[in-house]
Amino acid sequence: MSRARSKARRGALQALYQWQLSGGDDSLDAIERQFLAERDLGDIDAEYFHELLTEVGRRCGDFDRRLAPLLDRPLAQLDPVEHAILWIGCYELEARWDIPFRVVIAEALELARQFGGENAHRYVNAILDRLARELRAAERALPT
Repeated sequence: MSRARSKARRGALQALYQWQLSGGDDSLDAIERQFLAERDLGDIDAEYFHELLTEVGRRCGDFDRRLAPLLDRPLAQLDPVEHAILWIGCYELEARWDIPFRVVIAEALELARQFGGENAHRYVNAILDRLARELRAAERALPT
């Protein structure tokens, strides 16, 4: 896993969390500029950070419709951290076939362990595993 990509995911998670807390009032462009200006993001993959923010922001409604049937609670009751992690995971599983599904899930679990509640990683794992069965059935069937 690329360290720069991991940092991009972490930054995107934090930016999406901020966006959710603002009720979507702050634009993701403004949040992205603020993140890049105010934080020491080191060797972040800035292009991937931008891609995640842009695509998740644009498609989060579609992702919510895809995720809702897999959840054990209404979307409105999702913790904002878990919600953002699931959006990122959904995007990567759906659109980034160059990233193996196991890497997508492992990265999401790491974010959930770092930023989520006590059992967030288990919840995120269960949802993304079910989603990967739908979106990456052919890849999952390959021998490891």
